[in-house]
Amino acid sequence: MLLGRTLSRLLVPIVVGGLALALTTLAVGPQVRDLVTAGEAGEVAVDLAPLAERSVVYAADGSVLAVFADQNRSEIPLAEVPDHVVRAVLDAEDDRFFEHGALDWRALLRALATNLESGEVVEGGSTITQQLVKNSLLTPARDLERKIQEASLAVRLERQMTKDEILERYLNTVYFGNSAYGIQAAAEVYYGVDAAALTLSQGVLLASLIRNPSGGDPWVDPDAARARRDVVIDRMRLLGHLDDAEAAALVAEPLPQAPAERPARGTDYFVEAVRRSLLDDPRLGADRAERERKLLRGGLRIYTTIDPALQRVAEAKVAEILPDSGGRFTAALVTLDPGTGAVRALVGGPDFTKEKFNLVTQGGRQTGSLFKALTLVAALEEGYQTGDRILGSSPCRIPNPGGAPDPWEVKNAGSSFGAITLTEATANSVNCAYARLVKLVGAEKVVEVAHRMGITQPLVPNLSLALGTASVSPLEMATVFATIADDGQRRTPHFVERIEDRDGALVLGPDDGAVQAIEPGVARRAAGVLTEVVKRGTGTAARVPGWQVIGKTGSTDDNTDAWFAGSTRELTTVVWMGAPEGRVEMANVGGIRVYGGTYPARIFGAYMGEALADRAPVAFPPPPSRVERQPRFLRIEGERAPAPEQGAEGKPPEGVGEPATSGVPTTTPGEGPPHSSKPGGTRPDISLPPIEPPTVPPRPTPPPRPTFPSG
Repeated sequence: MLLGRTLSRLLVPIVVGGLALALTTLAVGPQVRDLVTAGEAGEVAVDLAPLAERSVVYAADGSVLAVFADQNRSEIPLAEVPDHVVRAVLDAEDDRFFEHGALDWRALLRALATNLESGEVVEGGSTITQQLVKNSLLTPARDLERKIQEASLAVRLERQMTKDEILERYLNTVYFGNSAYGIQAAAEVYYGVDAAALTLSQGVLLASLIRNPSGGDPWVDPDAARARRDVVIDRMRLLGHLDDAEAAALVAEPLPQAPAERPARGTDYFVEAVRRSLLDDPRLGADRAERERKLLRGGLRIYTTIDPALQRVAEAKVAEILPDSGGRFTAALVTLDPGTGAVRALVGGPDFTKEKFNLVTQGGRQTGSLFKALTLVAALEEGYQTGDRILGSSPCRIPNPGGAPDPWEVKNAGSSFGAITLTEATANSVNCAYARLVKLVGAEKVVEVAHRMGITQPLVPNLSLALGTASVSPLEMATVFATIADDGQRRTPHFVERIEDRDGALVLGPDDGAVQAIEPGVARRAAGVLTEVVKRGTGTAARVPGWQVIGKTGSTDDNTDAWFAGSTRELTTVVWMGAPEGRVEMANVGGIRVYGGTYPARIFGAYMGEALADRAPVAFPPPPSRVERQPRFLRIEGERAPAPEQGAEGKPPEGVGEPATSGVPTTTPGEGPPHSSKPGGTRPDISLPPIEPPTVPPRPTPPPRPTFPSG
């Protein structure tokens, strides 16, 4: 009786299985025929498309900044996977992989009997080759038709690839949970190491995740993960690949701990700017969809411009000098190499995890008096000279026929001036002097110059443009000052130096794109004037010991935006301060009213001083020698030249438009109301402030390009 029951238990599954197999064979005849005839002449090769691979973003020193991926994967050769890790995977998934063909009939029969006896699918019997086919080519459906198709493809695949090639592809394909595709990404995610450094204990845990990554997640269900890992350990012991002592030691090993939440990094704003720039770059693909596919799946190696050392200094100085306003006000900073256009540092906001809007690159803010630098360049192009005098008296009424209002009424931020040189008007940011100058030059000319020098925003040619009513981004203003600093050559700011594909071939190379936006002579004359802003004008807090600095302060009339834009011959930096959400008056921040000459200029000076500390100072070149006409008085229609007692010799009265600062914001208010110190007088016949030394030393030889990892 006992023997009969045993035979019955064995025969019933076999008979039932045979009937099921016969019936389904009739239903899926073509797939069975493909399986039987696999390998015959004319057989179509199995096409395994290239694996989706993450793209890695590198800083200028070769360190990894970020990963772009919809599948976090980095392909590695089989030789880089330790033998003990390979053994653990094989024992867990297909211990006879190197002994059987594409199908393991013994395992299939065992699985069939088990499943029939249990009444449900509890064992698969698939080989690693079948798993690879399923993961790469087929749908997740669990029916007989798909299983026969899987088997057919597996047989064909083993005819065109070696076992090692199949195993390598499998280890790079399989999903380990927590967004880790392939053994290399799994080693990084769970243990923070390369696959080559995995221990046996670590390899066993990863092998145990393959069958059910979510159900065995050690960070979500440690008990289930430990139980599944111990099953693999026991199987390795039964197969003779571990002895009892080794197995006991592995069971005692702790599970990997979930990593702490990664803190926000300042470079997140830069990385997002990289992503946006590449998605908009037609050199990377014909359309946005293709470019996104390459970024997320193409295995690109993206070498960027950011200098981590400068980035750390920039973040530190902003945090150190920016007063605590309870998050109400913040600062943005961007640094360019004026000789290349490379973005070397970028502080785009207070916290990328909370606010992803990049204050350096997105949108724009009113610039205030920064636009006086562009008006100055426009005037120099029109033949005006830095020694020409113009009336700075305030208030002033500027004729504006056809415009609104007419006349345009302007006031200085401080007291009235007499006739002063363009140099003095710029150094002290005299509003009425520049209101008269833009009337003479023409707002259309200022717009044209601005666009040539790097402003991409549309600009309305109103007279008020000269005083900064247009909204532009800090990156655009950095381009303008970099253009002046590099003898009038404009370079489009860029975040990426080059991109290589997964095989190391160049996808996108450097594009200098230098354009002579303004004549070198004009750029050098403008630079000479702008050095006076930092030497003795409204931007003295931005001084950098040993270096010549050009610069300009900027503040809106309601103190909602404050700027300092400046440059040495080596680095250009723009600092903006304000409320991220929009126009909020900075009337009492850290005990002072905020102007461009206060916190923004101080951040610039502190940051640039440290950023340039290990470089030899390089001077701006002097303007080309030429005989200039005698300085003249510039007047708008209906205006008379002032009498000597009104300041005809160019010596301004007490008070300034944007007074000089000592760099101590609690005692000197920057570009605001006048204070007791009198700005120095200037001779009316000076055409350009002297620049020392008279010759320009060559630029220092740049350091060698760092060696980047292969990724």
